[in-house]
Amino acid sequence: MRTDIFARLDREPEPPKMEIPRMSRTRLALFGGTSVFYLAIVIAVLASTWLVLIDWKVMLFRPYQQWPELHAPLDYFVVLGQRGPTAVMVAAWLGWRSWRQHTLRPLLALGTALLLLNVTVGAVKIGLGRLGPHYATQIGSAELFAGGDIFPSGHTANAVVTWGILSYLATTPRARRHLSALSAVVALGVGLTTVYLGTHWLSDVLLGWAAGLLILLGLPWCEPLIARAEVMILSARDRLRDRLRERRRPTAPALPLTPVLPPGGLVPAMQPQRSVAECPDGALPDFPVDDPAREPAQPGPVGAQPAGLHAGSIRATLSQPRVHHAVLRSERTPVTPAGSRRPPRSRPVTGG
Repeated sequence: MRTDIFARLDREPEPPKMEIPRMSRTRLALFGGTSVFYLAIVIAVLASTWLVLIDWKVMLFRPYQQWPELHAPLDYFVVLGQRGPTAVMVAAWLGWRSWRQHTLRPLLALGTALLLLNVTVGAVKIGLGRLGPHYATQIGSAELFAGGDIFPSGHTANAVVTWGILSYLATTPRARRHLSALSAVVALGVGLTTVYLGTHWLSDVLLGWAAGLLILLGLPWCEPLIARAEVMILSARDRLRDRLRERRRPTAPALPLTPVLPPGGLVPAMQPQRSVAECPDGALPDFPVDDPAREPAQPGPVGAQPAGLHAGSIRATLSQPRVHHAVLRSERTPVTPAGSRRPPRSRPVTGG
């Protein structure tokens, strides 16, 4: 017998009713507070305040040298923050959910979140151009506008968005709580691992956490766009499926167009009319003789059509008089010239 675990892997007969998150007051308050925190980190780094000094102290402490035994396992753990592997793993899970629940919303929500992540985080990285700890040139400097691309931390922001989208798309409160705790642990662990490995400043990680959280908190604003995109994609899929079915459907061979005749033969209008001369003895013609409108046509020149008939019609062809061109033997042209066949010298001479 099947267990409940395997039964839950089957496709649901109908799309379930899912509660789409809305921009509530609590979410708006969290979004506003995270935005203030984001701006405060950027201003603190731009002004080279105490936050930059903490960055240098952590960097000079070199955690990877203090605890070298953690270096190997943390090298593998930090992969959970790389965009390529994590996006593939989460997309596979959400793709199965989309198939099971008859909806494209999970995949579209993931794609929208990753798009916002690339645009927002990438723009700030390129705009500020901060160098990493391993490439720093001056102690105590913020290392801004030097051609770098590490502020904010992409690994940290990606971990927040990729694993946080699972809790965002959870269908039950219990699953949402568990997935939120799991995504928070992974995001915190990935951010601190980058500081341990010396690839990011501490302020990079703080700004990465804020950037990823802002995307998750603002995702309900994109839900109407996600719903419209899903309708368009499903409609295009249905049209393509109908076209393929029409092409695969066998077509019946075209039948020749033959006229359907009544049981008696030709239509009366198409039957030839017989005259008195053509009728056998004792038979009546097909039309009255004293009717001038139905009298047979007078024989005329060869090829002439009777009045009231159009050339090329069946009635005109059948009603045309037959003319025989037989020539009598007496009317044939003689082959030899006229006159006597005897030569002139053999004729008798007459006269004096």
